[in-house]
This record gives sequence, C-alpha cells and structure tokens, in this order.
Amino acid sequence: MSWFSDEERRGLLLLIPLFLIILLLVFSYERQRPLMLEEDIEKYDRRDSIVLQLFNPNTYEYEQLREAGVPANIAVGIVRWRKYGKQYRMKEDLALVTGMTDSLYAVLKPYIVIDEEYAIRPKYNNDYPRRDSLRYERRHRTRDTVALRPFMIDTASAQYLYRLGFSRRQAEVIVRYVKMLGGLRGEEELRDCYVISDSMADRILPYVVFDTLHRTLPADSLVEINSADTAALRRVYGIGEKSAAEIVHYRELLGGYYSVEQLCELKCITERNYERFFAQICCDSCKITKIDINFASPKSLMRHPYISSLALRRIVKQRQLKGGWSRIEEMVEQNIFTEEEARRLAPYLRFRLRATE
Repeated sequence: MSWFSDEERRGLLLLIPLFLIILLLVFSYERQRPLMLEEDIEKYDRRDSIVLQLFNPNTYEYEQLREAGVPANIAVGIVRWRKYGKQYRMKEDLALVTGMTDSLYAVLKPYIVIDEEYAIRPKYNNDYPRRDSLRYERRHRTRDTVALRPFMIDTASAQYLYRLGFSRRQAEVIVRYVKMLGGLRGEEELRDCYVISDSMADRILPYVVFDTLHRTLPADSLVEINSADTAALRRVYGIGEKSAAEIVHYRELLGGYYSVEQLCELKCITERNYERFFAQICCDSCKITKIDINFASPKSLMRHPYISSLALRRIVKQRQLKGGWSRIEEMVEQNIFTEEEARRLAPYLRFRLRATE
C-alpha cells in the first residue's frame, strides 16, 4: 500500500531539486559577503599597528576615510550607505556598516566624530510634562517673565532663568551645571549644557555676561600652544574642554604649530572664539618637529595633515627615481605640491641629501 499517489510523488521529485538550488544560492551569498580577514582584524585590534585619526562619517569621502586609517571595505560601506540617504546620528550607527566587526568598531569608536548638525539631541520642552493640562495652563498664564537684558550667567538664580523662559527643571539643571564647572568660560560651555537648545542659546547669548575677571591671563603670561597641555589651554578665556583636546591632538599630527593662525583650521574654533583668545596665546615655532622628506618613511609622511594621499604617492615615486630634493621649490616644479601646499608645509620639512648629515 503506497502513502503517496503518482502525482504526489512526481511533485515531490520536482520540489527536491528546487530546494537544493535554494540552499546553494544561500551558501553562495554567505560566502560572497565582504568579511574582514582574521589578520586584518588582528591588525586593527592592536592600536599601535596603525595610525588612526578623527574622521566624520557624514562628510568624509573615501580618500579622507582611508587617510584617517579606516579599512578600505569599511570606507566603501560608509560612503555607499551615505549615498542612499543615510545619516550617521550616533557612533553606534557605524557598527551596522557591512564588514564591521565588534572588535574593529571598538578600535574605531574613539575616532568617530558626529557633528551637532547630525547628532541626536534630546528633546526637551520649555515646560513641565502635561500631566494636568489645566494646571499647566494656569501656571504659564501667571508666569512673571522679564525682558532680556545683560546678566551674569555665573550668578543667575534658577528663578531668574525661569522668568527668562526656561522651565523650572531646566533652570535648576543650568544652575547645577554652572556650579559644577565653577563658572562658564564662554559660548562653547554654555551650548554644551544639554537642556539649553540652540534656539534658546541664540536668543540669550547677546545678553549673557561671562565672568572673565579671574580667568583672563596677564599680558606677560601668554600660553605657548606648542608646550601647553589641555589644563593650561583651558585657562585661556574662549578655549573650552573640547577645543583644548582638539588643539593638542592636531598639534601632535602636525608636529607643532608655527603660527597661532593654524588654530583656525580646526572646526571647533569659530571666528568669534579666535578673536577672544588670540591675544592670550603665543607660538614658539622652534619647537616644531621636522620631517626628513628625503628619508622619512611613507607611514610617517601619511600622518601629516598637510600631505595628501596623492602627494604621498608622488613623493615616493619621484624619490625612488630622483633620490631626493634639496629645496621645496624643486617639489613644486615636479608638481608634487602646489605653491599653496608648499607654503603651508615648508616649515615642517628638512632636506638632507645624505642620511649621515
């Protein structure tokens, strides 16, 4: 006695090959997925094996990501995802990029920069939660508001901030924030307070007076930016915690500053902030670390922000053919650098024709 009819057996015989074809397609797809080789993972697990730099996944193109130390397949995934309209709102978004492993993400995370333009910001109303709409309306109808006029942010009370338009909770948070920092140094620290929205900051900043009497440095004690640590930089009125860290990091990449104007190259330094602190700092260009352009390794050249990947390839190629240069003008004539690039880079180069010189 047969369990299946002839037609059912024929149907099963047709389904079996179809099932096998589907299995083959699945296994083929899994094998073709872009995965990092084990040696690549180990390479990025060791922090001293590669020079990583800060990078912005929302604005950096492939070449910039590669120069920042991002692996090729991850750089391609970041750019491709962005082309389809993706915006990276937080660092963890990069953990979803094709080919990203947990170990690689842990190494790259400290170098990921998410601009405020893209970052997720907590949404706070300027009012209490509406548990009781009647009480809410009654409370805000009777709020005794004050007109905006210059006031000291370091000594403003929670009640005064409430009358300026903040909620009571926001006003209390701001007062605690000011006490925690020992006073606000400038616009950057005010905007860093998470309960102050950008629109509210723009509204009150023209009237905010920062207490700079005990923070402004004497004229004869300027801060030298090539030797100052972050603590010394933070004593300068107009330089906050984030800016101080960026100044030190960029100094390490450059090999030192030859002009205070180079600080304007940092995204965290606004024109307004620079005008506040430029008279309080100075620069000793003798402390610059020079690059031996005729003998430096490609890896050490790649670290410098003023040397592009295209210039690096031309340097290596021409150096193998020519053997070196005696002055930077020769490199301009050979189209390795433009005149503008040569002007910026010249203070960092030295030209030895023999390694024993």
